[in-house]
Amino acid sequence: MTGPSGVDPMLGTPAAEPVPPAPAATTSGATASGDNRSLGEIVGDLSHDLTTLVKQELELARTELKAEATKAGKGAGMLGGAGVAGLLTLILASFALSYLLDNWMPVELAFLITTLLWAAVAAVLAARGRTELKKSNPQLPETQQTLKEDAAWARAQKS
Repeated sequence: MTGPSGVDPMLGTPAAEPVPPAPAATTSGATASGDNRSLGEIVGDLSHDLTTLVKQELELARTELKAEATKAGKGAGMLGGAGVAGLLTLILASFALSYLLDNWMPVELAFLITTLLWAAVAAVLAARGRTELKKSNPQLPETQQTLKEDAAWARAQKS
């Protein structure tokens, strides 16, 4: 930004004149207005540009995945720690329940009741988990469809 006298107020030096933009050039060096490339050169340039685009997209995806994997790793570590803490809580709560029941019955029977309670919980969770696994669709139908569409588009562009 220059002041009214044409002097840059921040530096106190005369402002440089703006440089006009250079004419647009293609990959073969010809200007946009006078492109005299052959059909083979155009197809070759298109192929090269498409390859470059795909490489750049893959590099971007790899970079994004790496960042997301780092975040997911931190979250998974915290969830693992929470799981360990939850397991210890469950064990201690089971002991507390067993010793509470011990006030009214023999200690062996109290621990047996607590064990049967957790066995029932495990059976219910296993049955629900099995049902959910049967419902899952590992084939990724939407991804397959978009890949087919991408392949069809690429074939259409090629011909």
